[in-house]
Amino acid sequence: MSGSSSSGSNSRPPAEDAWVHAYKTLIPQWQHLSLSQSHSHQSIIPISISRVNQFDAARLDVEMSAMLKEQLVKVFSLMKPGMLFQYEAELDAFLEFLIWRFSIWVDKPTPGISLMNLRYRDERALEARGKVRTGLEGPGLTVAQKLWYCVATVGGQYIWARLQSFSAFRRWGDSEQRSLARGAWILIQRIEGLYKAASFCNLLLFLYTGRYRTLIERALRARLVYGSPIMNRAVSFEYMNRQLVWNEFSEMLLLLLPLLNSSSVKNFLRLFSKDKSSSSTEDDSACPICQASPTVPFFALPCQHRYCYYCLRTRCAAVPSFRCSRCNEPVVAMQRQANNPNQKQ
Repeated sequence: MSGSSSSGSNSRPPAEDAWVHAYKTLIPQWQHLSLSQSHSHQSIIPISISRVNQFDAARLDVEMSAMLKEQLVKVFSLMKPGMLFQYEAELDAFLEFLIWRFSIWVDKPTPGISLMNLRYRDERALEARGKVRTGLEGPGLTVAQKLWYCVATVGGQYIWARLQSFSAFRRWGDSEQRSLARGAWILIQRIEGLYKAASFCNLLLFLYTGRYRTLIERALRARLVYGSPIMNRAVSFEYMNRQLVWNEFSEMLLLLLPLLNSSSVKNFLRLFSKDKSSSSTEDDSACPICQASPTVPFFALPCQHRYCYYCLRTRCAAVPSFRCSRCNEPVVAMQRQANNPNQKQ
């Protein structure tokens, strides 16, 4: 009987409000676990922004500035030549200020950044916020960051350009200058070298991490992120590849064309010409090179076609195997048009 009574006492159901007490005791633990999980999983979401997009955005901004500068220069094309050259630094600074004023200052991306579906984000505010969902959230740049961006990109570049032009005009780098000017020139060169070294280090960090293209962006903690997570690039790779191919092709032509001899190419193409009777209709009294009446006429041997002395002499000196421009025969000698037909040169 005692065993059955003890087992019955142990199997009694709990009180009706027991679950309420258990719930209240477990609430602090659940809140602590949820906060720790949210901070560990949602505070930092690693996102990767295409480095190609960021470089393309910078390139497009440069092209946009060059396009605006070209159009502005055309407005002053009728003015005194060389007048805008003296104010080229001011013109560049004015265009950069206009782009900054109507893009970054009003919380809008620059034209190149907009085409690449990017925008600036304040990384300091994101760290203070501490909770994100997709990794692309975050406020834009603050007023202080915008102003410092303008000072560094517009004012800094203008001051540096003017300082370099002034020092070069005053010849601070000459050894004959006084020690103060020489020291200022050395200081400018060292500052430029340090800036280039820091920019190179920043480039290596950017290629490794994908953050902050320039030193200005790194100093301001202004990072480029995607403006919309589902928007594609506005500039396709096909157009960019075609542009690169044409640029390389034009550079190759600029390198090869000065090395070609126009007369040799013309004579070579004349061999494949179908119109063989065109040479007979030409004016034999005119020099086939300058198309003028020869003042000092000379004959090209053995074809006996008339040339100006200077035209024929310069062509023979430039091309040892020069061929006649009329009949494509090799010119082996020159003969002056005179009474004595045996006089040769």
